[in-house]
Amino acid sequence: MHIIKRTAQFALLGLLLLGAWVLLGLPSRSAVRDLARMLPAETSVMRQRDGEARDAGRKLRRLQTTVPLRAISKNLIHAVLSAEDPNFFGHEGIDWDAVRESIETNIEKGRYARGGSTITQQLAKNLFFTTHKSLIRKVREAIVVSWMEGDLPKKRIIEIYLNVIEWGDGVYGCEAAARRYYGTSCASLDVDQAAGLAAMIPSPRRINPRINSGLHARATRKVLRQMRWAGYLKRDIRDMGKEPGKIVVSEDGPEPRDEDDPTPTPSSTPMPLATSTPIPTVSPSPSMTPPPPADRPHPPTQ
Repeated sequence: MHIIKRTAQFALLGLLLLGAWVLLGLPSRSAVRDLARMLPAETSVMRQRDGEARDAGRKLRRLQTTVPLRAISKNLIHAVLSAEDPNFFGHEGIDWDAVRESIETNIEKGRYARGGSTITQQLAKNLFFTTHKSLIRKVREAIVVSWMEGDLPKKRIIEIYLNVIEWGDGVYGCEAAARRYYGTSCASLDVDQAAGLAAMIPSPRRINPRINSGLHARATRKVLRQMRWAGYLKRDIRDMGKEPGKIVVSEDGPEPRDEDDPTPTPSSTPMPLATSTPIPTVSPSPSMTPPPPADRPHPPTQ
């Protein structure tokens, strides 16, 4: 009986210490509330990438320009919603169906083969944590996600997301990405260009047209099909060849580098780093409204 009591006490102490460790790694509540009116000058992932570049003896680069939601092509919004979080407007930060499917797939494959993170979860990771995977980070992330969903409207969450996420080596936000890879503003992206940017999000340093054009092309076709399934794309895409299978990206080995072109081009012109910048709140528009239900084939489980 004494052994059982001591074991229970140690277990309780362990849980208390674990809870304290989780809480100590959280951002302040006010930092999350401030996102309603301001963007941070830098994110945790930006600092992580700067540290990795310094450790590798590489020159630091950070290309970013923030833009309001009204200056972002609806094609890009539709592509990102279709590829990253089709139920964005229907969940409260965590898509439990996606989590369940992710767990089942990973158990079946015997490895980490599929993620189930929503746009809100990805934003929390980018702003306050790092790309390093751990259960502790996921717990902290879930807490921050609940705060963000309570403090920010959906349109503000995706507005921040599109302005801060990584889109390649030193490239952050959709404006810098559009100019680097397509030589245009994010407001002018056509459907194919938007799908190309959305295709990069799961692994922007590997699914990258400057690093592996073949892999990027396959991933882009996959996003176009997801847009069609979601009802955002009416174009017949049967002429695009065989539907790509699961996009497998190895996370082993050194991070690929997106080298600057010897001769500057419009797509590689560095964009200035944004400071803490207020982005005006915009009223909902058709680009932020999910399409009405339609008779269309259900996308196969990825």
